[in-house]
Amino acid sequence: MTSNHARDLKPVTLSDTEVSDYLQTYPDFFERNGLLLTKLRLPHLRESGGTVSLVERQVEVLRERNQTLERKLKELVDVARANDALADRIHRLSQRLIRAQSLPATIAAIETALREDFDAMHSVLVLFLPEAAALEGTSKRFVRAALAGSAELNSFESLLQSGKPRCGQIRDSQRDYLFGKDTIEIGSVALTPIGPKGSLGLLAIGANDAGRFHPTMSTEFLSRIGELVAYALTR
Repeated sequence: MTSNHARDLKPVTLSDTEVSDYLQTYPDFFERNGLLLTKLRLPHLRESGGTVSLVERQVEVLRERNQTLERKLKELVDVARANDALADRIHRLSQRLIRAQSLPATIAAIETALREDFDAMHSVLVLFLPEAAALEGTSKRFVRAALAGSAELNSFESLLQSGKPRCGQIRDSQRDYLFGKDTIEIGSVALTPIGPKGSLGLLAIGANDAGRFHPTMSTEFLSRIGELVAYALTR
């Protein structure tokens, strides 16, 4: 090959993907070319500047990945602990409902459990039962008697028909109906239909914090509470 031919040859350019594929295909490349590791230098990503060796960078990446896994593990542990606490509260609610031997006692047990065990200081139980009107006098702030299908419940119709809990912010008119016009501090609400398609009523739990109940949160425990309440009311 002449020198002219050598000058005409262009170096082969490999893409990042090709290099990456090669190293993954031959993971022992750096074992067979150990000297290359001492020559490769990478820009340091921290504020101190300078460069680090490839091995040092690998150690740093593994350390960062480990820290990420530790954070995820902590999040999972926190969720598990929160779920355990909720399960324990639902268990105590079940015990209260089992001990209640009458409808007024059942209503009182539900209210006490929400207030003492779930720290729900703003809660309302809207009932379609005929006996609900008489119960309003003994627990006016908690029990609300209503007729299924009445005009004042039109805004809750889709919720009741779905039979599934919903969380988040509600309309001012809905908040006023449930909690009264003087409770503008209610920032978010959890709504749980009671009975099949809300045939028995509706349980509303309000919170001052606008982020306490949000649309993306799990409603599994709310469903369980709704089922327990429905069973206790029709026992």
